[in-house]
Amino acid sequence: MDNKDFSELWRYCSPSSILVITWYGKLKTLYCPITVKVKKKVGKLSVGDYAKVEEVKLSSSGKTVFIINKQAYYYNYFDILTHL
Repeated sequence: MDNKDFSELWRYCSPSSILVITWYGKLKTLYCPITVKVKKKVGKLSVGDYAKVEEVKLSSSGKTVFIINKQAYYYNYFDILTHL
């Protein structure tokens, strides 16, 4: 990604929320803390654990990163829960 791509992407990003599409096809904003369930073991987190996303970032490659307990993890290790 070049600087122009990043600047365009940042227009739609927030460190305190993410946009998700529900099972019903509706666009919904989730605000931190966001509850997630671990689907692949990563760092100190085990499969099936629940965690709270404190902040949302973008990696230098443009991939979404969740900050959990002050550690950064790629989003694909988690299932996002809209409510419990």
